[in-house]
Amino acid sequence: MEIIQTADAFKALIEEIKSTTAGYKDPLAFGICRVDLGQLNVDKSLQATYPVINWNENFGSAAIFVKALAEQGTFVDFTQDEVVCNVNLDFLRSALAAFTPYSDEAYGDAHKNIQVVSALYNQMISNGSLEGEFKVTFIYNDAPLKSVEATYLKLYALSQAKVQIRGINLNGAFGALPNVAWSNGQPIELDYLREFEIELKLSNEYPHIDFIDKFPRFLQHIIPADNTRILDTSKVRFGAQLAAGTTVMPGASYINFNAGTTGPVMVEGRISSSAIVGAGSDVGGGASILGVLSGTDGNPISIGQNTLLGANSTCGIPMGDGCILDGGLAIFAGTKVFIDAKELLKIQEVNQNSKLSGELFKGKELAGLNGLHFRQNSQTGQITVSRSTREIKLNAELH
Repeated sequence: MEIIQTADAFKALIEEIKSTTAGYKDPLAFGICRVDLGQLNVDKSLQATYPVINWNENFGSAAIFVKALAEQGTFVDFTQDEVVCNVNLDFLRSALAAFTPYSDEAYGDAHKNIQVVSALYNQMISNGSLEGEFKVTFIYNDAPLKSVEATYLKLYALSQAKVQIRGINLNGAFGALPNVAWSNGQPIELDYLREFEIELKLSNEYPHIDFIDKFPRFLQHIIPADNTRILDTSKVRFGAQLAAGTTVMPGASYINFNAGTTGPVMVEGRISSSAIVGAGSDVGGGASILGVLSGTDGNPISIGQNTLLGANSTCGIPMGDGCILDGGLAIFAGTKVFIDAKELLKIQEVNQNSKLSGELFKGKELAGLNGLHFRQNSQTGQITVSRSTREIKLNAELH
């Protein structure tokens, strides 16, 4: 591309690219990444690291990347759900020429793509790179995943809260990601370790293996908010989403991918994949929120605000705001609970759209209701529900 001198000329170039490129369409997401390649299979991607991702934004930069690829003889197929292309120096030079009108501006969110291209260009000039070590990824449809690069792009979108938990299609992720050994944040092919085990151990070069998994850890890729605390890196999987103010304690805590919090939450228990916990809630020590593959019949669980899950409790139904699940108690969709008539009236006051009647209910009939306190009678063993003592802030527009 020729050097573009003005912002107006840049905008005109974008329109020209979109109008003259056959089948052109804006991507859902895109970004440039560094790829860790296999030690045995050097064409195999093990991990993709994105300094910046774009989700339904910065379409001008995407058009420039498409044009820069075309000039190197790589043409994007816009009919594909995802496209991954190698990045080289010529690509970077071409993109920088187009970005010239903005090169002297202070770097902000709108210009982070320019910063990525510029920094990578300088790095390649100084140090060079392996073939295929840097790639640009485009996602055009929210479809099942096929590549490591597209999978990581979606996981970044989740962990950076560019999409809502349960808001994107992650089917195919387990098939796309290889199971690898992780050593100090770097992935190592298991086949490589097996093949060279003798040489590595005799030369004292066998790596320290931190864990083996398809997914890296959250903190290997994400810088959390200043008031967020994670006291053990192994407790949060990449693809989790932690709202500012969340604290994840060591011990029995764990947050899986495509799960997390929407506000400040104390986490001392397990938040399984697809589970969401609202602001001000507390997941007590050893408490477990079931995921879609662990006993909820495929129904994802949301926990409302200011709700307490007691130590070693098990939550198998969605809960609203201001609820309490006593320690050690397990509630599932089919669990039968008793509600006294007086307590039922109190519960209906904060759940005015509920149509509860009677005394005996299944857990699924109480799903998502506010102000419930689940407890177990220590003498009879019967599980009961009463109006909790925790505060519920009713929405004046709805009540």
